[in-house]
Amino acid sequence: MPGITREEVAHLARLARLELKGEELDHFAGQLDDIIGAVARVSEVADQDVPPTSHPLPLTNVMRADVVRPSLTAEQALSGAPAQEQQRFKVPQILGEE
Repeated sequence: MPGITREEVAHLARLARLELKGEELDHFAGQLDDIIGAVARVSEVADQDVPPTSHPLPLTNVMRADVVRPSLTAEQALSGAPAQEQQRFKVPQILGEE
């Protein structure tokens, strides 16, 4: 029997950098518990002769031939960039900031 606790939801929220209120922790704990219970029930019904699927209908990717075509040079692509470094786009750092 699954049992997602409020503390586990709070831990996951901290990892995801989400600020949740007390009532939200209780609400999400209940929802996650229901989801895990539903997955457990499906696992009980599914036997080894039932192949796992990710979609009820068979899906096929449509692929095109990989053909080399002329494209922009590095200089052309970087010509409108606000900042560049070593022939690459320079973007502001988003990780590691405090």
